[in-house]
Amino acid sequence: MGWAIAAITLGASFGALGRWGLSLWLNPLAPQLPLGTLAANLVGGYLVGLALAFFTSHASLAPEWRLFAITGFLGGLTTFSTFSAEVVGMLLKGQMAWALATAGLHMLGSFLMTAAGIYTFQWMVRPA
Repeated sequence: MGWAIAAITLGASFGALGRWGLSLWLNPLAPQLPLGTLAANLVGGYLVGLALAFFTSHASLAPEWRLFAITGFLGGLTTFSTFSAEVVGMLLKGQMAWALATAGLHMLGSFLMTAAGIYTFQWMVRPA
């Protein structure tokens, strides 16, 4: 149990720092659409697809690696709470179109990026 907690904690720390960095870098570019949060969720969606496919094909790896990568790092990188707060903030300001566009981009984009990650891994390991 101790190694699992350490793996999750370390991964989550790196993921949260990555999300913070993306927000510092990208959010000033388009104040009406928080691009840092969107980038974190889309990149996280893609990486979780890769990770799910990888760990499925490498089942003998220690479970702490999956906990570090998916539960920790990607759990810290992606964010439903920040996304929710940003969309509700837009709604409270009467920005219905921006709120709907943001919600749609996050949800559909994350689903598509996760599928793209899985398909990328399958393409990378396909027989020649």
